[in-house]
Amino acid sequence: MGATEIAFIFLIYLLLFGAKGIPSMARTMGSTVRQFRQATDEIQREILSGTEGVRNEVNKVRDAANPMSKKPQKESPKSSDTTKPSEASTTPQAEPDSE
Repeated sequence: MGATEIAFIFLIYLLLFGAKGIPSMARTMGSTVRQFRQATDEIQREILSGTEGVRNEVNKVRDAANPMSKKPQKESPKSSDTTKPSEASTTPQAEPDSE
């Protein structure tokens, strides 16, 4: 509902019931909104608690299927060789003759 629609409904209510009916209307609307919020919160809690078991089962299956994902990976030991892979050559280089 837009603001103009709410204002129009309020005007109609004011014409039908007068200014004395406004506090009772506000109380009724307040209690209705509160009940609606409580109901939606309760439904959301039920849905989340119902899916908790499913989430746990999915996590168990995921952990069983991929056991390495939870274990920390060990770092490979660093070599003392400081040459870059691009600088290293697979073909042996000829050493200069020391004659």
